[in-house]
Amino acid sequence: MRVLVTGGAGFIGSHLVEALLAEGHSVSVIDDFNDFYDPKIKKSNLQPVLTDVRLHSIDIRDKDAVLRAFATERPDAVVHLAARAGVRPSIQHPEIYLSTNINGTFHLLEASKEHKVTRFIFASSSSVYGASTVIPFREDQVLTQTLSPYASTKLAGEHLCSNYSYLYDMGAVCLRFFTVYGPRQRPDLAIHKFTDLIHRGKPVDVYGDGTARRDFTYIDDVIQGVLAAVHRGDTLFDIFNLGESETTELRELIVEIEAVLGKKAKINRLPPVPGDMPATCADISKARRLLGYAPATQIHSGLRKFIEWYLRAHAL
Repeated sequence: MRVLVTGGAGFIGSHLVEALLAEGHSVSVIDDFNDFYDPKIKKSNLQPVLTDVRLHSIDIRDKDAVLRAFATERPDAVVHLAARAGVRPSIQHPEIYLSTNINGTFHLLEASKEHKVTRFIFASSSSVYGASTVIPFREDQVLTQTLSPYASTKLAGEHLCSNYSYLYDMGAVCLRFFTVYGPRQRPDLAIHKFTDLIHRGKPVDVYGDGTARRDFTYIDDVIQGVLAAVHRGDTLFDIFNLGESETTELRELIVEIEAVLGKKAKINRLPPVPGDMPATCADISKARRLLGYAPATQIHSGLRKFIEWYLRAHAL
């Protein structure tokens, strides 16, 4: 297939691009290399496969640029990973989250409609479950309240995908990712940030009492689920959780990182932050049944793989 990956230079995107190339697909990438974190990291992520992909350095908020990229590439499938990410920064800067994650998704769906894309995969988030007290989270839950602008933009993106699927017979799948980690993880995310701070002997900010629980999902498992969604063509619209279906407390996570690094964390305790969910945990029975999704990396082994990568990367 001809597959267009938005956000293809990012953490998840670069892993997906490599996996798609390994399967023999023709791959193009849209990425704007913004400064949410160091653009050099994203360029480095894509460097090993740069000669094998066609790269469009554009902002998905630019509708005309998106249309030109689609006219050039004429993709069969689109995997839309590009987004302004993160709960806390979305509270500080909601406007850019709304314009990128909602308007940008709209532009991609419009271009997909015009160029008759048969498969549109949208990267959603566990944050859409918001204030839900039903755990583990199921895809058929009624979602009545999100807790951050980021979460609301992801839920809006799901609704847009649903609209376009219904109105234009476009195959659309929304994948709710649960705290993805692994080599190349963004430096602002907990596992990467905590590892870096503990390794360098710097204080680790812990908001609240450290009992918040997350369903940490290893990158290889998420990529397996995304590829399955790309290949599944027997439905017009669906939503799937991609998690490990196990939870780890933040304070337990820090102990695990300490053990692997052989260093003690210096904890800086801070008040809880509005918008943070107390717990996330995925019911993955639907993804197992319909996608053949089979996560295989538990937090203990996945964390060790990440830290081994981190130490190699910082030894260069």
